[in-house]
Amino acid sequence: MNLKIIAFDADDTLFINEPYFEETEKKFCGMMSDYHSYQTLSQELLKTQVDNLPLYGYGIKGYILSMIETAIKVSDGTIGSKGIHRITELGKELIQRPIELLDGVEETLEALHSNYKLVVATKGDLKDQQRKLHDSGLGHYFHHIEVMADKQELNYEKLLQRLEIQPEEFFMIGNSLKSDVLPVLNIGGYAVHVPFHTTWAHEKIDHEIMHPKFKAVSKITEVLPLLLK
Repeated sequence: MNLKIIAFDADDTLFINEPYFEETEKKFCGMMSDYHSYQTLSQELLKTQVDNLPLYGYGIKGYILSMIETAIKVSDGTIGSKGIHRITELGKELIQRPIELLDGVEETLEALHSNYKLVVATKGDLKDQQRKLHDSGLGHYFHHIEVMADKQELNYEKLLQRLEIQPEEFFMIGNSLKSDVLPVLNIGGYAVHVPFHTTWAHEKIDHEIMHPKFKAVSKITEVLPLLLK
């Protein structure tokens, strides 16, 4: 490999994210339990989120709007101002959750940053992702931070153009096979999957990946033998 850039996803690769959304969803379904079962409310919220992705993109702000829209829908408009206020409070609580680094992250970044240019390539709300990276204390390891509207092949191609590198010089590390692995492999880059114990339903795929430029590891420190030979 003739690599120039090592890229990391942020949420659930560098620090915990999805469990906080799951906790918020449980609170939301709890406050709406007079209207429907937990399963129905969860499914309606997911459907609303996915339908709204072209409008709001990824991140907490879009999630808050989707919760409000779901609440209005399932309550037939009877949720009221107090209910909507409670939902916005749930969103604010989610935004203010402390940053918790995943095991081995700082060790891995410390080992790699003197040998490669490291970048963050993540989805989400720009302001929120900047806050999380600042609060994480990891910012000084990264040459570039890219908060992407989505993680399709075209988004990665544009990122590589900005970084002025070829796909075969790019190595992506992330917890999502759908967003961090498949599109990178499809454009000719390298990708490593570091699984996290919980994954948003929209990010799951139903097939295995067999590719010469793909590697699956059980924890992030296992990328070091691949990159420091």
